[in-house]
Amino acid sequence: MPQYTVKVKWGKELFPNVEVNTDEEPMLFKAQLFALTGVQPERQKVMLKGMTLKDDDWGNIKLKDGVTVLMMGSKEEDVPVEPAEKPLFVEDMNEAEIASALDLPAGLTNLGNTCYLNATVQCLKTVPELRNALKNFPGGLAGASGSGVASLVPAQSITAALRDLYDGMDKGAAVRPAVLVQMMHLAFPRFAEKSEHGGFQQQDANECWTELVRMIQQKLPVEENSKSDEASYKPHSLIEQYFGGTFDTELKCVEAEDEAPTKGKEDFLQLSCFISTDVKYMHAGLRNKMQEQLTKKSTTLGRDAVYTKTSKISRLPAYLTIQFVRFFYKEKGAINAKILKDVKFPMEFDAFDLCTPELQQKLIPMREKFKELEDKKLEEAQCLVDKKAQGDTPDIPMKKLPYSFENDLGSNNNGYYTLQAVLTHRGRSSSSGHYVAWVRQKGDTWLKCDDETVSVVTSEEILKLSGGGDWHCAYVLLYGPRILEVPITDSD
Repeated sequence: MPQYTVKVKWGKELFPNVEVNTDEEPMLFKAQLFALTGVQPERQKVMLKGMTLKDDDWGNIKLKDGVTVLMMGSKEEDVPVEPAEKPLFVEDMNEAEIASALDLPAGLTNLGNTCYLNATVQCLKTVPELRNALKNFPGGLAGASGSGVASLVPAQSITAALRDLYDGMDKGAAVRPAVLVQMMHLAFPRFAEKSEHGGFQQQDANECWTELVRMIQQKLPVEENSKSDEASYKPHSLIEQYFGGTFDTELKCVEAEDEAPTKGKEDFLQLSCFISTDVKYMHAGLRNKMQEQLTKKSTTLGRDAVYTKTSKISRLPAYLTIQFVRFFYKEKGAINAKILKDVKFPMEFDAFDLCTPELQQKLIPMREKFKELEDKKLEEAQCLVDKKAQGDTPDIPMKKLPYSFENDLGSNNNGYYTLQAVLTHRGRSSSSGHYVAWVRQKGDTWLKCDDETVSVVTSEEILKLSGGGDWHCAYVLLYGPRILEVPITDSD
């Protein structure tokens, strides 16, 4: 029997546990709402994801446990009078009122091909440590009121503009990112280039992501940790701390077996997933990039020779950014043409086999805790079912374990990641088409942030963003740390 427990939001009231049976007519559900609210069924407007519930048919409305249903309507008075405040229905709402009623976050107005920036801003907004650091960032738009570029301090101005934009997004439904757009145009004139029709040209979203992160990297200080002196990794900014990783590299000459390999270290803020004909999955594209061939001068042979460069991750960041290298320069037409190939990406990503043996050993203790908890959950599953049948479902208090190594705040101590944002492109070149951000709201619920329009989607729709046609293709993925939650014990 398709029975669900849903939340019902009516004005400022929230009813968290309302039982619904979709085998019954919707009018019975409306009768339940009448018992809760006193609003007559004929005066109710019940909505889910923009669809209105009819009296006799569930239509395309798909319910699931925990979903929030919006009900609009007012109680009927004994003596009919003109209400001081008329019921406001969705058809009569503006975007701000709809977003407020549905509890959706703010969208960003497209100021003329600025979707690449809007999508970047929405994806980065999902990182709570970045949000907190920006809230505490002091100062204003240094030099912004002066004479343009000469008085502009790019890093200060862009960081302050992003801080103010996020503050504004916390208050409204659709925000005009005019100041941030202006600061980016002044700092990076190529983003201000105009087409022959006079409007701004479309830009590459990953270039925007890279430049925006580079600006705030210069201004946001490291989050202090009492044991940071013990760490081998010494970040200079919060960006390096939470987004930065390290490769251990080895260069080996293919043509001179007796030439000693050259070892080194490289820092990264993004991983690249190269898309070739044999790459069907993101993991394969990452592995291919981490073992590549290049040509350089051999001191042994005294000429250019082929080398194999092998990279292994020796420091995993808490937030892992992965770019799908979908664009290549095409001389015919002088455009960055797009690779539309379908490349699958996971909701849960394990980076263990991309790491050095030394890092793998450090990751194992926390990984074993994940396995222990999963095994324990399986053992307790039947017990929990029995307790639910008896109406005895105790609320077990839980605590979150740190996802970073104790002496390396901002790292990942287990190698497990959860997808939290996807930046997509729809079109045939990076300088045309349209960019959209898809961000996880909670659990299986995602938000499609298409400029000022924010709508609810599911994880099934996110997995369809893997490419293969003219639909939205994943371009930049942002993975966050998978956090282990365990029951609180008496010793805690």
